[in-house]
This record gives sequence, structure tokens and C-alpha cells, in this order.
Amino acid sequence: MSSGDDRRHVVIVGGGFAGLGCAQKLADHPDLRITLLDRNNYHQFQPLLYQVATSLLAPADIAHSLREVFANQDNVEVELAEISEVDLPTKTVKSSDGGEWSGDALVLAAGSQPNFFGTQGAPENSFPLYSLDNATRLRSRILGLLEQVDRDPQLIDRGALNFVIVGGGPTGVEVAGAIGDMIELTLPAEYHNVDTSRAHIYLVDLGDALLKPFSDKAHAYVAKVLKDKGVDIHLGTGVKEVHTGHAVLSDGTLVPTRCVIWAGGIKAAPVAAACGLAQGRGGRVDVESDLTFGGHPGVYAIGDIANISGPDGKPLPQLGSVALQSGKAAAENILAEFAGKPPKDFAYRDKGIMAMIGRTEAIAAIGEKHHEVHGQLAHIAWLGIHASLMTGTRDKIEAIIAWAWDRYTKTGGPHVLDRREAAKIDWEDDPAVMPSPAT
Repeated sequence: MSSGDDRRHVVIVGGGFAGLGCAQKLADHPDLRITLLDRNNYHQFQPLLYQVATSLLAPADIAHSLREVFANQDNVEVELAEISEVDLPTKTVKSSDGGEWSGDALVLAAGSQPNFFGTQGAPENSFPLYSLDNATRLRSRILGLLEQVDRDPQLIDRGALNFVIVGGGPTGVEVAGAIGDMIELTLPAEYHNVDTSRAHIYLVDLGDALLKPFSDKAHAYVAKVLKDKGVDIHLGTGVKEVHTGHAVLSDGTLVPTRCVIWAGGIKAAPVAAACGLAQGRGGRVDVESDLTFGGHPGVYAIGDIANISGPDGKPLPQLGSVALQSGKAAAENILAEFAGKPPKDFAYRDKGIMAMIGRTEAIAAIGEKHHEVHGQLAHIAWLGIHASLMTGTRDKIEAIIAWAWDRYTKTGGPHVLDRREAAKIDWEDDPAVMPSPAT
């Protein structure tokens, strides 16, 4: 799509942390024209998806209109588009409905998608947690199960209160803790006919520790907190198969369940494959130190779609802070390119990592040296940092109010079953967990 505007044009694919950070920095330069393309018309705060899925926050608390972000900047156009083709030499992208955009610079920040690692039945039968759509679907599945068990407690025998969570990273740990709180606090308060003692949370991970980047002391702390919340931790264990009514673990254990939550890893969004370049770890494209593709000046890849090397030469983790900083760094190099100046190598500032473990517990490793803090202090740090990173002032205020409400009530946030297709279950569709006929 072209216009009569003779300003330099930057096309950005993706409105996540990386793409939004890049667009916001470039938007301050009125001599540029920016087109931001995304399949959704909103920016989603991905670290808090699990809180939507477990009824701690409403979807609107973590989703912010991209058009609203740039409402006062006339040099930014937001377009709704699903990008299906990329032509690197011409810096052109095409959408699945025939749209086409070309720029003087092209930034690929399309993010990630779930990586099921070829697990049989996982794409069809599990509930990933990597988008707002995923989160609302999972929320309705959880609430739908509680509603059905409240009416028919015998469904517990067929796995209605068994939750299998795949992956011991931040997402897996956080959703396990949140579901543990739901079972301990919300069920007795709202579902009086449900026997909470029969609920089971299975957290499985192939590694030897949860939240692996943290210290051994932290590993022990996280395991204790989760076990106190009733979470069964299975390390050195994966999921081999996911069926409609059960999951098979790698050790052969069959777990009747209607809710397998997939937090087992991510890979690059399909746009990475559309680039036609060799893909590295996680299907991501390898970039130069200045965040460009080798041999394609003016084309940048940032955030979860790219393998960005750290000081040790290893790819940096897929974190919101990495994505946001890489977006701003790409913008600076685009400005330098347009000004005829040399680009700068990307230098990530490690501000630390953290995870919430239920409503009142958290763990944080702060700063480049990862000074660890556990418990209430880490919880306060988590709240402050996540609130500060949210896009709009209203989002920040509403999230803080919701967190305060969750902390001091048993019911928590909005228990809205709005995805009925996700809550609908055919209890007769899996012979492996059918009740034995009466004799």
C-alpha cells in the first residue's frame, strides 16, 4: 500500500512488546511514517495471561487498543493484518487477504506461538496460554468444569478436577499456584457441592527443577510453596500423549483429565518461516549484533521471533524485557541508518527475572547479578514492576485494584464463563476413562 507521503516509511509487523516499543520510539520523529501491522487491534500484556485464565484479572485489564496508544500521533497508522508472505530484498510484506506494505525499513516482531514438540494430541486437546484468546478459552474450560462438577460430583471420578500443567517455567509455575488458590479459596466459597479434597494439580517438567534459572535455594522455596497449595510436582517427566479425556505421562502414568494446560515452550511465529531464511533454535531467525538479518540491510528481527545473542554468545531468553529493549534498540538503529550513521550493537540490560506463586508469594532475582528475594518483598516487587510495564494508566489502576481485591477476598476476580464452546465436554468421547459397567 502506498501513499503520496514522501517521508521515510517504516513497516513493523507485530504489536507485542518488541513492535510496540519500536513504534513508540519512532513515533517521536514526525519526519517518519510508521505502519504497525498486527492480527489483533490490541497489545496484550503476555506475562499476565495466566491471571485472566484463572479469573484474577479481566481481559480488558491486560489488553490495550493499539489505535488508542497512537491516537495523538498522526505519523503512525495501525492496520489489522495477518502477514503470510515476506519479501526481504524489497522490504515488503503481504497479508492473507491480499494487503501489501513496503517500507524503507522493515521490522519483524511477530512474536511466538506454542511449541508442542510433536506431542501426540497436544495441539488439538490441550490449552496453551500464549494469547488473550487462549486465556479466555482456558478460563471458560476451568469454570465449565467447576459448574459441571457442582451439578454432578461423579464426574470427579472421570478427571473433572484433575489439572495437568506442562512446563515448569514461569507460566507453568504461576498458573499452578493460581489454580491452587482457586481450589483452596474460591471453590469452598462459591461451589458448595464440590469436594475440594478430590482436586489434583499435576505440574510436569522434563528438567530437574522448577524455574531453572533461579538458585537451588529458590528451587526449594518454589517447590514448598506449590506443594503447600496442593500441587503434585513431577520432575524429569513429560507428557507423551494428550487425549480428549486423559493424558499419558512419559513414565506411562495415565491421568484422567479434561484440562491439560500447555506451558511447555514456544517457537517463532509463522512469519519466521515465511522469510525463507534458515531458522535456528525454536524456529527463530538468527540476527546480527545490530538486530538485522545478514545480507538484508534495513530489515530487523526483534523479540520472540529472533535469536538475539547475549554477551556469552547464547541466545537471550524470550522475555518481555528482552523484547521491549530490542524494539527500542532497533528503532535507534533505524534512525541512525536514515541519518547515515553506523548502527550500534544491541546490549541487553538484565533487570532480573521474577515469578508470582499464588496470590501472596513470589520470587525475584533482581539486577544483573540476580540478587534473589523470596516471599512478601518479592511479591511487592512483582506487583510494582508489572504495573509499571502495563501500557495505559487506566490499565495500571484497574490491575492494582484487582490485585488488592484478590489478596483480601476468597472469590477473586471475574469468574465469567463466556466461551461456551470451550466449556462444552462430551464425557463419553474417551473410552480410556469411561466408567466400568455395573455388574
